[in-house]
Amino acid sequence: MYRVWNFITSYSLLLVAGALLALIWANTDPESYHALIEYPLIQDFFIGHLHEVDGHISRTLTTQFVVNDILMAFFFAMAGKEVWEAVVLKNGELRGRKAATPLIATAGGMLGPVAVYLGLALLLGSDTFNAVSRGWAIPTATDIAFSYLVGRIVFGAGHPAIRFLLLLAIADDAAGLIILAIFYPTAELAPIWLLLSLGAALAVYVFANELPRRLDRGNQLRPNSTWVRRTLSFWPYLIAGALSWYGFMRAGIHPALGLLPIVATIPHADRPYGFFAEAEAHLKDMLNWMEHHLKYPVEIVLFLFGLFNAGVEFSAIGAPTWLVTLGLLLGKPIGIFIMGWIGARVLGFGLPEGMNLKDLFVLGCVAAIGFTVALFVASVAFPAGDVQDAAKMGALFSFGAALVAIVVGKLMRIERHEY
Repeated sequence: MYRVWNFITSYSLLLVAGALLALIWANTDPESYHALIEYPLIQDFFIGHLHEVDGHISRTLTTQFVVNDILMAFFFAMAGKEVWEAVVLKNGELRGRKAATPLIATAGGMLGPVAVYLGLALLLGSDTFNAVSRGWAIPTATDIAFSYLVGRIVFGAGHPAIRFLLLLAIADDAAGLIILAIFYPTAELAPIWLLLSLGAALAVYVFANELPRRLDRGNQLRPNSTWVRRTLSFWPYLIAGALSWYGFMRAGIHPALGLLPIVATIPHADRPYGFFAEAEAHLKDMLNWMEHHLKYPVEIVLFLFGLFNAGVEFSAIGAPTWLVTLGLLLGKPIGIFIMGWIGARVLGFGLPEGMNLKDLFVLGCVAAIGFTVALFVASVAFPAGDVQDAAKMGALFSFGAALVAIVVGKLMRIERHEY
């Protein structure tokens, strides 16, 4: 098992600090808190939130747009990097038979919460259902960092359920990125603008990646690839990323996903070392080099994300809060267990050696911690207001899954594996 502890603690602690500060600030001085996150930096700008005033459509660059739509693109790029390597590299974690049961369980971990969320919303009446139905994807999220932390407490660092959990969480986030792109456009869709993203990705791949490698065929010194890496460094990818990001924004797709097409074009290692593996620190390929240099900036980004999005007043608690919370606490473990059982027993893909169905159910309880991505989806699923705030509170309440998982693990006598 490759250690991911440093990655997890770095990102989770600053994120929690930002979220706690936001909760305290929003409940003690909400006026100054909202003034900060909604502060207009530039009016009538070429990027920013769309709004209409007296029939004139313009964009305003706000502090929250900078955090949620620009800076968070780097966080999603890092998550996308892990998914990309797990899918395309030989022996990648999300390839082959070993990934079958986790991927099937991931489907259950998304369908279960949706069924609980929408089912309970229907029981509350058509008015409530119409008001909250757009938030169906909020409880599908699994927070990689916090689920891993709790998983270690419940199973121990060496239990095979930990790798299963990481596979599931990464696949869950990959599916979440697709859901964000398809179901939560930020404006009226204008797919023609995606040609800008596609063109930027193709151009940088050809001229900064494929062409130098072709010119270096048969030459072990690889002079052209070396020149590109040392002289041009990350700049071609940064420029392509900016163009791709702009294309996503103009296309109406959430721009925080705008760097993902460029991730696939960056030269990467030829073998996987595992999710967030320490061994990657010694790799010299451009993709891992970029990830290493983004580590500390992204820690600050996640602190700002928590600060700018978790500031919900406790008076905002309402029906969406409980729908999100129950969607996660009930839908996740039930969905993961049922679909995981189907994958392992009915379809015959099996579970990792040393892991049983009892472990699978407890793992589902651990995966019910939605937090980061759930908070992000809540911010785009609903316009600013009471419903959004209530849904965000549900994402925060999903921390209760940690206590549930620890208690259920004790009751079911889960055997801890420390090594």
